[in-house]
Amino acid sequence: MDLDPVVLARLQFAFTVSFHIIFPSFTIGLSAFIATLELLWIKTDRDVFHRLSRFWTKIFAVSFAMGVVSGIVLSYQFGTNWSRFSEVTGSVIGPLIGFEVLTAFFLEATFLGVMLFGWNRVPRWLHVLACVMVAVGTAMSAFWILSANSWMQTPTGYEMRDGLAYPLDWIEIIFNPSFLHRLPHMLLAAYLTTSLVVLAVGARYLLAGKFTEEARVMMQMAIGMLAIVAPIQAYVGDAHGLNTAKYQPAKIAAIEAHWDGSKPAPLVLFAWPDEKAEKNLFEISIPRGASLMITHSLDGLFPGLKDFAPN
Repeated sequence: MDLDPVVLARLQFAFTVSFHIIFPSFTIGLSAFIATLELLWIKTDRDVFHRLSRFWTKIFAVSFAMGVVSGIVLSYQFGTNWSRFSEVTGSVIGPLIGFEVLTAFFLEATFLGVMLFGWNRVPRWLHVLACVMVAVGTAMSAFWILSANSWMQTPTGYEMRDGLAYPLDWIEIIFNPSFLHRLPHMLLAAYLTTSLVVLAVGARYLLAGKFTEEARVMMQMAIGMLAIVAPIQAYVGDAHGLNTAKYQPAKIAAIEAHWDGSKPAPLVLFAWPDEKAEKNLFEISIPRGASLMITHSLDGLFPGLKDFAPN
């Protein structure tokens, strides 16, 4: 059996990025949680915040390390799996990734040592500052990575010369049309992820009757964060979807397995598509659900896959 190398490259890259994203999604929010604990500790002088900070810092260290090593593999695969893409877009993507290293990663690396090993070795205010700077660094890292990823989806501020992309306007490149939707969507997702993990850990300890003071604090903080962030994420996610429908209608049609744009689209939960017949051989769907999500109307229409010429 002949295996398409492009399919194999996609499978390998999909596995790597799916594994990698677990750790940034957790550490972005966890660093902010630890920084909050440290600030509460120095403000209230309650030792429970100190104990929780030390507990979660150990988990952060392992998760951060896993994110770094899996991210290195991911960056190498840009060259090994998508060498032609890297050649064409390298003048744009390369600097964006480089900015992440020069700003976010260096900031994190500078203060991470103080955060991990500075207990009882540096003043409390300096340790708190280190935790805050690490949290800022993780968010800054998301800024640059999401800028690069968004540019891949909605490229602006460049021109093609001799088959290669050259930057013209870095402001347009960085703040491309989908960036300001993707960045908050990712950051909020990270905060939600961390809140749920903290809530689960707190609930487990409370049920076990161990470290009950710490468990209650974790649950209170996590539930409070969820109550604030979850509704905001619903709004941001909707805006992100509308932005994608505007700039990448073919992607929306593919995501929704929507073929015929002349009638309202169901929300397809599962489908077996047939590209040749241009229809779904089997599907489980909610009638008009996709139209409601994409157009905010049960009778709304948006382009289907038949509206786009096949590659």
